[in-house]
Amino acid sequence: MSGKTATVLPLRDFRTAGRRTLYFTRPELNQLLGLYSRNVARGIWRDYAIDHRDGLALFSVFRHTHESAAYTIVKSAPSASGITEFTVMSGRQRLRVARSLAEALEFFRSKLSLIPAVGN
Repeated sequence: MSGKTATVLPLRDFRTAGRRTLYFTRPELNQLLGLYSRNVARGIWRDYAIDHRDGLALFSVFRHTHESAAYTIVKSAPSASGITEFTVMSGRQRLRVARSLAEALEFFRSKLSLIPAVGN
C-alpha cells in the first residue's frame, strides 16, 4: 500500500445517500387495493405490483400476469412547492394528473362505470 488508510462506510449510509424513497401510506394502499379488488371481482384485472424508485412509488395493475401493466398509478415526491402529485398512466401516456390519490382514481370511476342496456 502507499500509506493511505481505507475508509469504511456503513452500508445504510451508502444506500440512502441522495435517494428519496417514497411509499404509499396505509390509507392510499387501502384505496388502491379497494379499486384493484373490485376490478378483480369483475374479471378485468388479475395481478398487481408495487415498485419504488427514486422519488416515486408505483402501483401497477395487469390484465394478465405476463403482459405489460394496463395502468400504473404513480405517486411523485413533493416538488419544490411541497405538493405531491399522483398520475394515472397507461404505458407512457399520462391519462390523469391530480394532487390527491382520490382525485386521480376518479379516472377509473368514469372509465369503468356501467353503461345502461339498449332498450331500457
